[in-house]
Amino acid sequence: MSLHDDAALVLKGYEDQADLRQAYLDHLAAHPDGMWKSCEAGHITASALVIDPSGERVLLTLHRKLRMWLQMGGHCEPVDTSLEAAALREATEESGVTGLTLLPGGPVRLDRHPIPAPCHWHFDVQYAALAPSGAVEAISEESLDVRWFAYGEVADVADESVVRLLEATRARL
Repeated sequence: MSLHDDAALVLKGYEDQADLRQAYLDHLAAHPDGMWKSCEAGHITASALVIDPSGERVLLTLHRKLRMWLQMGGHCEPVDTSLEAAALREATEESGVTGLTLLPGGPVRLDRHPIPAPCHWHFDVQYAALAPSGAVEAISEESLDVRWFAYGEVADVADESVVRLLEATRARL
């Protein structure tokens, strides 16, 4: 199965985000390269909100280019066999935490957001990942910092997209 097919299958469960789901599917139908960073009209990305084992904090990254606190995530790569694999790979790379496990049930939500040129949109498929006990985070090349935040602190440091992802994740926990 290709990542393109995987994206179409995964998105079937998002009736509460039906318009956004349809935008993703329309994008993929119009752009055969819509999974990849090279698609300047926009592309699918995969991310994961990392939750600590106690379920009281999330690990965010201060993105080097955007200078915003965000969940871990990024572009799909040819080595990724699924969107889940891409999200888990990105979360591990950007957090430095090994042994992450995605919450069951597939993606937590979808989010589409504009990004600086040359690309125009990220169609982000958002997951949540549980960190193992004793997890040690590390700053990656893509980050200025990584830090644990209590749930109540997230709205003070991150944008609405991250807050919506946290709310959806907490509802799933």
